[in-house]
Amino acid sequence: MEASAAGSHHSGQLSVNQVLELIKSDDSESMIKAAQEIRRLTKTSHRCRRQLSSSIPQLVSMLRFDSLHSSQSALLALLNLAVKDEKNKISIVACGALDPITDFLQSGDSTLQEHATASLLTLSASSINKPTITSSGVIPLLVDVLETGTPQAKIDSLMALYNLSTHSNNINMILEADPVPPMIDLLKTCKKSSKTAEKCMALLESLVDFEQGRTALVNEEGGILAVVEVLESGSPQTREHAVGALLTLCEVDRAKYRNPILKEGVIPGLLELTVQGTPKSQSKAQILLRLLRDSPYPRSEMQPDTLENIVCNIISQIDGEEQSGKAKKMLAEMVQVSMEQSLSHLQQRALVCTPSDLPISSCAPQVPSK
Repeated sequence: MEASAAGSHHSGQLSVNQVLELIKSDDSESMIKAAQEIRRLTKTSHRCRRQLSSSIPQLVSMLRFDSLHSSQSALLALLNLAVKDEKNKISIVACGALDPITDFLQSGDSTLQEHATASLLTLSASSINKPTITSSGVIPLLVDVLETGTPQAKIDSLMALYNLSTHSNNINMILEADPVPPMIDLLKTCKKSSKTAEKCMALLESLVDFEQGRTALVNEEGGILAVVEVLESGSPQTREHAVGALLTLCEVDRAKYRNPILKEGVIPGLLELTVQGTPKSQSKAQILLRLLRDSPYPRSEMQPDTLENIVCNIISQIDGEEQSGKAKKMLAEMVQVSMEQSLSHLQQRALVCTPSDLPISSCAPQVPSK
């Protein structure tokens, strides 16, 4: 047994075996004490999560006690038991924890609601749990928390919705709960390079595959702008989701969405992505630039369909000196970076050692400087 679980009860802490006995008690105070010890023992120890898994039925029963202290103690113990333990996640749901947790989501106690949201985030990470969680009717409640919860509860509800969105047909259920307005609010306020922004943008990219999602994004004040800002300053993966969402809009209905996207100054960010984005981002950015120009179709041989020509065509149509100037500056920088990358590639090729054009001694290994 690990030292932390070995029974230092002289200092008031209990061993695993003592806790398993105490949680079976008929006395509510003893059960609360056991729940608190389970939370402590399982905070960082996977071994203790396995050893204490048999306490899950008793902890789930405590969720139904008419005591806030009892509910919170049991919920926090279950949360720690579920972290990084697939078997415990499945067992907690199988023992009936979802009904009381769903009730806690609607609690006027913000702390209890926050713990319930964190629990659903953890439990929804299990693919086996996703159908059961979905059928519990929790999706609209998570969207409510996303709109009105504490800052941490909003983040956890968004992450839980993302987890659930990967299960078949759940995107439609999420759309019915109208999540886009609170998602845009969260996207505006969170750090653009954060994991929250990444999951929010990934979910939004899935939502705009549907007409209802596209309409909600465009109708939400600052919706397109929020996506453009993420495209400019998000993490590489987040930017990939952002350009993917905008590309979906244009591919579905270019005439409808082209101007709303251009109006938010997307060109500089797209230019940067064509050079510095992930391979997928670069490809999507180039396709989107072609769709955003005046005519999306390839030009004649007299006017080559180069990226520079595409961008110049778009820039000529942009209203406002500031946006146009920024785009032109970005184009110049893009061309410079492209030239530097090409030059670097040529220099590296020129330095490759080959027996036919360099003395053998020049390619010999050398002792590094000390």
